[in-house]
Amino acid sequence: MAEIFVSESKFEPVEMIRASRLVVRMGRALLTAGSGSYRVKTVMQQAGAALGMTSIHAQVTINEITATCHRGAIYRTEVAQSSTIGVNSDRIGLIQNYCEELEPAPENASAAEIGARMDELEAFLDEVEARPHLYHDIANSLFAAVACAAFAFLNDGGIFEILAVFCGAALGQYVRRLMLHRGLNQLAVTMIAAAVASFLYLAIANGLYSAGVVETLHESGYVSAVLFLVPGFPLITAALDLSRLDFSAGMSRLSYALMIMISAALSLWAVSAVLGLEPSPPEPLDLNGALFLSPRLVASALGVWGFAMIFNSPWKVALIAAGIGMIANTARLVIVDQGMFVQGAAFIAGLIVGVLSNLIAPRLNIPRITLSVPAVVIMIPGAAGYRSIFYLNAGDTLQALTYGFNAIFVVIAVAVGLTFARSLTEQHWLDGAK
Repeated sequence: MAEIFVSESKFEPVEMIRASRLVVRMGRALLTAGSGSYRVKTVMQQAGAALGMTSIHAQVTINEITATCHRGAIYRTEVAQSSTIGVNSDRIGLIQNYCEELEPAPENASAAEIGARMDELEAFLDEVEARPHLYHDIANSLFAAVACAAFAFLNDGGIFEILAVFCGAALGQYVRRLMLHRGLNQLAVTMIAAAVASFLYLAIANGLYSAGVVETLHESGYVSAVLFLVPGFPLITAALDLSRLDFSAGMSRLSYALMIMISAALSLWAVSAVLGLEPSPPEPLDLNGALFLSPRLVASALGVWGFAMIFNSPWKVALIAAGIGMIANTARLVIVDQGMFVQGAAFIAGLIVGVLSNLIAPRLNIPRITLSVPAVVIMIPGAAGYRSIFYLNAGDTLQALTYGFNAIFVVIAVAVGLTFARSLTEQHWLDGAK
């Protein structure tokens, strides 16, 4: 039996097996960080070329990779799956920058040279996967609070409502992080976090109302308190994947994003039903255009910065994204004030974000997605999406459809703007998947 085993092992492509596993592992590491399928396939091709692969053909969904690696007449198919779905901008930057520096292996590369490269890739992946998040859970919760407080202002909340949103979002995100670290189901965690954030907001708002500090509960404010749950990365990467006709990746990401939003919306509806509230839009703040511009710029920048930090972005990346988002979102709001329909304004804002991100990112060696997604998340009408679910459960179909279609078309308009910008500034974007 031993002789038979030794004889068969001579024909087993051991190095090919190791190389293909490293290629898939590289793709999986980027996939779990939230990157789109286009970039996942690109880094796999770069890693494969560095290890002497002839070609890599991959099929990618939001949590699964099926890849066939070719080396001459030999090929091997690997399947990898991950139960973790999240966002880590720091990891995206590390992996993309590392793979950009990889040189394809020469045709006459020796086994020793390929082996040394595999050792290097393996060590890099070990380091990346062991790397902790840049910010502690408490800091991450405060970033979410800043982002949602900025949303509250942009949604016409006053100072006391903004403070209540800050507290609700901070506790909701902290609970969410703790539960996710324990490996609990993401949909259940989303519902619990939404309930915690909205209940705390309402408790604070009710206390202020009872004390006579405020004249209204600002009922719609509890929607702003849960906007940290808006799945911005999956929504935008889904749209970008679909624009390249990558339906397996795009539809799986879109389904995941919708399930997260529906889970949060159902939790909000339950809170509304128990307390008898209705998340109708508040009255606009009584500020003239010139006086309103500066707070809008600040709120837009803080909202984008907060989301970028939630996504584990380095400080430099978060600040650049905040600058881009500040310009684009304020321009969107001003254009809407001038009478343009919201979808057209969203397209223009997405185009601005896309062009600025695609011009700045390559010069600073930053992945485009880590700038563009945080910059447009603040434009996603999460409040409209949540109100759509509320009115649907309440039986008001007309209101549900109005808010729902408004949210859908705004997201589509932003995504079209990003796609159009990328097709103008990135040479291979409109080519078929490689």
